[in-house]
Amino acid sequence: MEETAFGAFEHRGWERVAQPYHTYFGNLTIQSHGALLDALEVRRGVRFLDVASGPGYLAAAAANRGADAVGVDFADSMVDQARRIYPALTFRIGSAEDLPFPDESVDAVGISFGMLHFSNPEKALEEAFRVLAPGGRVGFTVWATPDKTVGFGIVLKAIEMHGRMDVQLPAGPPFFRFSDWQECERVLAAAGFREPHVQEVGQTLRIASPNALFEMALRGGVRISAILNAQTPEELAGIAKAISEGAAQYATAGEVRMPMPCVLAYARKP
Repeated sequence: MEETAFGAFEHRGWERVAQPYHTYFGNLTIQSHGALLDALEVRRGVRFLDVASGPGYLAAAAANRGADAVGVDFADSMVDQARRIYPALTFRIGSAEDLPFPDESVDAVGISFGMLHFSNPEKALEEAFRVLAPGGRVGFTVWATPDKTVGFGIVLKAIEMHGRMDVQLPAGPPFFRFSDWQECERVLAAAGFREPHVQEVGQTLRIASPNALFEMALRGGVRISAILNAQTPEELAGIAKAISEGAAQYATAGEVRMPMPCVLAYARKP
């Protein structure tokens, strides 16, 4: 498939941040994997596909349940890292919007925090529908709204107060589009899925110090990192100070703990 400007931007970004993502987000995003795999009824013998597999966490969790798990990601560096961390599992390079798998070849498709990074998430769900066997299930997790995901709320407020949000980035789907439960249900139904369910899953970010939240935002992702890197040095210094002050309010027992829940949506192929 021809890559869009937004897709190319995301692709370049994820090729660069495989290790920082693992460092900053690894212990956070895995907290919802149990709920996602439960929703997909992943157990021994299930053919499971982890789309936008990143470092391979979800595929590994599925394999631990006895599933026949495979991961696919568009970033070579992510696939290389997943293969290093989980050498016994299979990871392939490929796009969520053009999956390199035959029709009706898997029983469950999981997308852990990938939907917000796709140029065309509708196409990704159509591809999931294609590769799923009848009765198979698809599920995805995305971040809840910034008022609930405290870390994102602190970062975005600091940028708005001390910098600029309107920086030059390729146009893409809104970052919090699927924080809206009705939007999750709508796109699942539009792709042909039935019996959509949406729920919130609690997660807690634990970091060593208030300053670590700024480093996480600056180095651990793509879109917010690009916004931060587009600020002037003076703006960035003000943003960093505000983020640290906001995170300090959640310090307890020698670490910073803040709520970072996600939205889990899943449905079934007829």
